[in-house]
Amino acid sequence: MTNFYDINKNKELLVQQLEYTAKNSPFYKAQFKKNNIDIGQVNSYREFRKIPITTKEDLQNYNEEFIAVKKDEIIDYVTTSGTLGNPVSFALNDADLERLAENERLSFEMVGVTKSSVMQLTTTLDRRFMAGMAYFLGLRKLGAGIVRTGSGLPGLQWESIERFKPDFLIAVPSFLLKMIDFAIENGIDYRNSSIKAAVCIGEPLRNPDFSLNSLGRKIKDLWDIELFSTYASTEMATAFTECNQHKANHSLSSLIFTEVLDENQNPVKPGEIGELVVTPLQTQTMPLVRFATGDMVKFYGGNCDCGRKSMRISTPVGRKKQMIKLKGTTLYPQQIINLLTAFETLKIFVIVASLNENQTDELLIRIPNDFVEIDRLQEHLQSGLKIKIPLERTSVEKLEKLKFPKESRKPKIFHDYR
Repeated sequence: MTNFYDINKNKELLVQQLEYTAKNSPFYKAQFKKNNIDIGQVNSYREFRKIPITTKEDLQNYNEEFIAVKKDEIIDYVTTSGTLGNPVSFALNDADLERLAENERLSFEMVGVTKSSVMQLTTTLDRRFMAGMAYFLGLRKLGAGIVRTGSGLPGLQWESIERFKPDFLIAVPSFLLKMIDFAIENGIDYRNSSIKAAVCIGEPLRNPDFSLNSLGRKIKDLWDIELFSTYASTEMATAFTECNQHKANHSLSSLIFTEVLDENQNPVKPGEIGELVVTPLQTQTMPLVRFATGDMVKFYGGNCDCGRKSMRISTPVGRKKQMIKLKGTTLYPQQIINLLTAFETLKIFVIVASLNENQTDELLIRIPNDFVEIDRLQEHLQSGLKIKIPLERTSVEKLEKLKFPKESRKPKIFHDYR
């Protein structure tokens, strides 16, 4: 058993969390009893692994049974983004909101935000979105300045940058490209703005070897600011964040116990890809134990050049349920997205997965009606993927609606109808 999964590193917090959960969560009371789990005997990772995995389906099907506090203690209600199905309801009490603030304070400090910094939030604080509230609470706890512009509206973003001189942005990477386009079209000297760095959410920035992916390179080539990757989810209410070495995302060991498991639920070795499984620590309202996120990440172990010893993982290389089997080849949507983003003249696209009449996977890439370099794009894709994927012309208006649906909090490039 690898020492990366040694529970002694935060044993006291983990034991406290297990004891609290066993006492207060209706779902886990039943689960532990059904599986003869004695929390008092969990003194090693070997014993901890006897606890069954909790799935997203469990959370959907038994949602209210996960609530471990009285209803009048709940302060905030949020939902997941619903990437892999219907959004799941989540609730937080005062202690959870304080923990959320501490999570973001630690994360922001990791990327160099200080009390004297000013951060512009280009994310929504409404629509039941946990992250927007988390960023605000974390910056408030840190004491940094906050500019709450919200999502969209590139004109307002640049007017706010000119007015308040923030040095950091929080943004979805593809929105940074929209801001750059707006600046170029309107003669804004964006390269000499006050912005020094962006904390990027919702879309991967880097390849598993730490290099910027095609989206990250495109932003960096146009706007030479420092780009920090961060990864989180509503369920784990904890962020994995890059430090200034940009060599994977650090876990916050005081707030989460992290596992990366193969398809047989065994720990992967450093350098291998597996599913991220988490046990958030110090949560009260809806504690989760060994929750399978569905995200496939590369595991790097500990010991970063920055001096931190915390476990490091990549941002997701794909979703477990989004894995595509096509003509004997295994693909994840992000591989295709990276190749399409790297094709400079292709400004917008959407990927569609479905099942054919034989109930096997089928892919289609929708591209703009006026796109002319079909043959070169097809060659580019085939070279990178080793298979041919059909391309279909679609109006830009329809592509915009597919990519930015009104009900979604982030771009939806991959549509899975399987």
